[in-house]
Amino acid sequence: MEFTTQRRAVFLDRDGVLNRAVVRGGRPYPPATVSELELMPGAPEGLRRLRDRGFVLVVVTNQPDVARGAQRREEVEAMHARIAEQMPVDSFRACYHDDGDGCGCRKPQPGLILAAAAELGVDLASSYVVGDRWRDIEAGYAAGCRTVWINAGYAERGPSRAPDATVGTITDAVDWILEQEKGGLAANKVSGLRTKLFADGAEKASMLELYANPLIKGFTTNPTLMRKAGIASYEAFARDILAAIPDRPISFEVFADDFGEMERQGRRIAGWGGNVYVKIPVTNTRRESACGLIRRLSHEGVKVNVTAILSLGQVRRVVEALAGGGPSNVSVFAGRIADTGRDPAPLMRAAMEMLAPHPQIELIWASPRELLNVFQADSIGCHIVTATTDILKKLALVGKDLDEYSLETVRMFHEDAAKSGFTL
Repeated sequence: MEFTTQRRAVFLDRDGVLNRAVVRGGRPYPPATVSELELMPGAPEGLRRLRDRGFVLVVVTNQPDVARGAQRREEVEAMHARIAEQMPVDSFRACYHDDGDGCGCRKPQPGLILAAAAELGVDLASSYVVGDRWRDIEAGYAAGCRTVWINAGYAERGPSRAPDATVGTITDAVDWILEQEKGGLAANKVSGLRTKLFADGAEKASMLELYANPLIKGFTTNPTLMRKAGIASYEAFARDILAAIPDRPISFEVFADDFGEMERQGRRIAGWGGNVYVKIPVTNTRRESACGLIRRLSHEGVKVNVTAILSLGQVRRVVEALAGGGPSNVSVFAGRIADTGRDPAPLMRAAMEMLAPHPQIELIWASPRELLNVFQADSIGCHIVTATTDILKKLALVGKDLDEYSLETVRMFHEDAAKSGFTL
């Protein structure tokens, strides 16, 4: 089945969340048979409330006793059938491996969640994971979801990453999720972003306004934006901005097409301040690779932001050039990729994997077309998103009640029609 729009989901652990775990020595275990299966109080009602709010409901459970020979897969599936009789679950996903199997589906690996999201058309950044063990929370974090830990007081370690919420029961978890959806979502979802927000622009007043916002961690600009803003002197503008914003990264781009002149400009730009990154295009206008220049500047201590990247081949070559150098950025124009009808997310995930061995290199999701792209970037762990002022202003809409937003839209249309003086 294919879906044309992405949906929100709640991914739920099974034992200890939907049904009672069998606790021995302070540690939880699954029931051995269907006859031992006992649903948690409030679980059926809670899942129906989530379904009524439009959530896809997916059970993601580790069942290693099958691999260990202590349980039959048929018995696990019979338990799932019993749960499905009482709860509106859309999909059951089980890992039947043990730790030693090295699979990607056993939590804390996010494989079960990622596979379900891909098949069911789920937006992970707008979804939740509910679990009672550390493995659940870390799998949710790795998948880019918000996490709710049901602290049952087991005699075992807790999550190493702080969950978004800690509660006592499945009912509490449902209450918290629905509260976020009513309006508490905005501040939590934005402040919880792991991706750094950079503002892309060239208007001083707007840049200073954004500089006052602690959510904005850096800035980028380019000659095209400067021309639109009416900037007459490149260096005078840059030095003016750097005097006002001395403590956050700012990228300024070379504008030559000859590599020798690019290098001269790049070294001059780098000398303007310790927070300056020099933007170098991945090629010149003759399709000649800039990787030689990029390697030389990066290894000589110039902070480089390689821009106008649109393919994985370009990412690979640029990472090879930057490897072993100083702090640098790889700027992939995900928005332009989307303009061609391609989903940029798989390419960006692959780019993150290429950058993983090089902690000094950060990936930029560049040229986003809508605010949703910020949360898509966050869901894959992308280091930075650059966005223009018009997109960043929409942060105020995050978590807005959709019924209220609908009413505001109707009122706007009505007021515009009244002002027009139309008659029929």
